[in-house]
Amino acid sequence: MQGPVDFKQKISRERPYGKAEGRRGADAELAALVDQLESDRGRIINCAAVRRLQQKTQVFPLERNAAVRSRLTHSMEVQQTGRFIVRTLYKQLGERAADYGLDGLEGALESLVEMTCLMHDIGNPPFGHFGEFAIGEWFERELDALFAAALPAGLGDAQLRERMGADLKHFEGNAQAIRLVVRLMRLNLTYTQTAGLLKYVRPAYQAKPMAGTPGAYLNKKAGFYLAEEPFIGELRGALGLQPGSRHPVAYIMEAADDIAYCLADIEDSVEKGILEVEQLAQLLLDKFAQHQCPDACLPAGKSFRELVGYALKRSQDEPINKAGEFFIWLRVSMIHPLVQHAAEQFIDNIEAVYHGSLDRALVEDGSLAHAIVQTFKDVAMDWVFCHREVETLHLQGYRILQGLLDFYAPLLKASPETFLALTEGTCRAAPHLQMLARRLPSQLLKAYHEALRALPAAPAQDRPLWEYYHRCRMLQDFISGMTDQHAQDEYRALSAL
Repeated sequence: MQGPVDFKQKISRERPYGKAEGRRGADAELAALVDQLESDRGRIINCAAVRRLQQKTQVFPLERNAAVRSRLTHSMEVQQTGRFIVRTLYKQLGERAADYGLDGLEGALESLVEMTCLMHDIGNPPFGHFGEFAIGEWFERELDALFAAALPAGLGDAQLRERMGADLKHFEGNAQAIRLVVRLMRLNLTYTQTAGLLKYVRPAYQAKPMAGTPGAYLNKKAGFYLAEEPFIGELRGALGLQPGSRHPVAYIMEAADDIAYCLADIEDSVEKGILEVEQLAQLLLDKFAQHQCPDACLPAGKSFRELVGYALKRSQDEPINKAGEFFIWLRVSMIHPLVQHAAEQFIDNIEAVYHGSLDRALVEDGSLAHAIVQTFKDVAMDWVFCHREVETLHLQGYRILQGLLDFYAPLLKASPETFLALTEGTCRAAPHLQMLARRLPSQLLKAYHEALRALPAAPAQDRPLWEYYHRCRMLQDFISGMTDQHAQDEYRALSAL
């Protein structure tokens, strides 16, 4: 039986390692919590993974126009929307906040949500979601043969080998974000801050559940890798999260992301000249009519048609920045009701949100707000993502990432002994492999060696499997951590172009 709703039990200042302190009085505990979350904030804002987002794709890879969004500028917009949702949530709750243990936590929750929003895409590879596909497909196609070449079949536990194979074939940006924070950047964030990133709750080696089954939404993508499974167990224990559940902060981050990017992607298409404002306005009205009665009124008492029409009129009357004026008023008209709805859904489903069992996003509920979000997403899907320029750039990105994996694949064919010698600089054979190994970042090599030092706890017959698993992980870390431009430059250099 699930216990009462008390958010003070879900927001902890405990970290994976560091000085352990006992609990204090209520006021002192809250002050200590705020201090620890401020420390999290500094660690996140100053970490390289966040800075790299400025040169990673939102929609348009290798974009030179600075007015078009990168992953960093997108994440900043999500951050602002998340902050708005938290403040709206507290306005709607009023004095009832104390009923759920949310009293006194407004600043803490706001900081948690903002930083989760800023980090939510740090695990994404170059070239966006198509980059995820490119890495996953390469490992799906090549891994079994590479594994067999490095380690003979029958070596080690067969079920462990199978889990490792499934895990490595399902590269996922959300799981990579957890890995970056925990293993590679070693930020030592509070468990609560990291829990906000756990958008999906199944390990990558588990199969995706059938649509319509319980937990299908929370498990539709991989949430963490086999390598980080012990840490996820620690996190769940520290925060009282049941397996298969997510942290309440993840729901707010997800809603902020949905609200922010549904408008941003079509705004970038206008900046790029793919769509004109008048054309876009009509596309929005036509698509909305397929999802919802065109005359349905928003909380402000105006219909979607009236709000789009008003934004269009403001654009036509503006003598200088017509596109900017259109999106200012479209954003003002749409963001407020969407944020209001997300906060309402949080409150209406507060027990399920608190326990992490709500099996859908806050704004995916068949409501008018959902129809608006889906309208923007559908127009982007129909007119932006399938545009020839966008598809050409994604095909180039696909070739670049798969080409880089081809170039570095010989490192995955080496025996464990040879590869270890390569990483230590003691291998005197195979000059080609030596040169490839020297191109691997020292930070990733250190993480690889750190993982190997933990292997004595594993059964002796499984240690070669774990070595190979961490070697493959290191290659995925290397390729996925590149910016779009770095990946392109490395591909050109190794292709002798």
